[in-house]
Amino acid sequence: MELSWLSWLYQAVAQVIIWIHTAYSTVLNPDSGLTWALTIITLTVFMRVLIFPLFLKQMRSSRKMQELAPKVQELRKRYKNDKQRMNQEVMALYQGAGANPLGGCLPVVAQFPIFISMFTVLQNMANGHAKYGMTKELVESARSAHIFGAPLPANFFMSSQDIASFDAGVVQTKVVLAIFVAVSSLTTFLTVRQSVTRSIAQMPDNPMAQQQKILMYISPLFAFFSLNFPLGLILYWVTTNVWTLAQQHWFYSRHPMPQYDAKGNVIPVAPKQGLIAKIRKTPPEEAAPPPPPEPKIIRQQPSRQSRSKRTGSKKS
Repeated sequence: MELSWLSWLYQAVAQVIIWIHTAYSTVLNPDSGLTWALTIITLTVFMRVLIFPLFLKQMRSSRKMQELAPKVQELRKRYKNDKQRMNQEVMALYQGAGANPLGGCLPVVAQFPIFISMFTVLQNMANGHAKYGMTKELVESARSAHIFGAPLPANFFMSSQDIASFDAGVVQTKVVLAIFVAVSSLTTFLTVRQSVTRSIAQMPDNPMAQQQKILMYISPLFAFFSLNFPLGLILYWVTTNVWTLAQQHWFYSRHPMPQYDAKGNVIPVAPKQGLIAKIRKTPPEEAAPPPPPEPKIIRQQPSRQSRSKRTGSKKS
């Protein structure tokens, strides 16, 4: 699947692959599976770092929408008989607070052309086509690389003859591909579950909650379409899933679910401590400043009087 209007992005992805592979080849065997696996993983991380600001924008917009959830529910109850007015009021509320309901689509939209580019470049490499500035030697190096004994360009439905042509065992290749696809399916499920669980916890009366649960259990099935993908592309997909899972966990731990008082106002919640903060705990004696000394109570004692003054008698 090649889109002509993305040809510049294909060339950019191919060029980044060349740079990364050249860098690793200075210390590793350029034809080894380790070198090519690190090249794909590094490329994936590089791409995800580029769209990281979009992820932050998505999460902040989502957080604003969650904080507005009680007010949205109130508007839905108030205008439950007027859907058009209800939608207008909800959108006005979002706009006034700077929340964008479509903000969650930004990382997906940005990642789609990157995935298409990765798919196109790696598929051409798997087929032995030197395109987008890649040399024939580089392509053949990738085709000869093995990850855990499985050829980088192999897919699960490749014929036994084609797999054998890469000097690889058929059963071993199938097992490695199946494991990678299973890991891809599992990480997809965990990523969606993490997001859906938080969403349902914050809006338990969300009318889309049931659909979100269904999506959570259906989403791993889409990973099995990657059985048709070469191993290099599956490695990219597993890496991006692990990155997304860790990225969401990091953000959710730093931004706990908002709590609300009886009036629906947001109660500030302290973020959870990260791993580094837990490791580098402040000693107990330095954790808090010592309490100020208690003020010394000075009792006013009556001055001692002579016996004649206490009894009221006069000296004769």
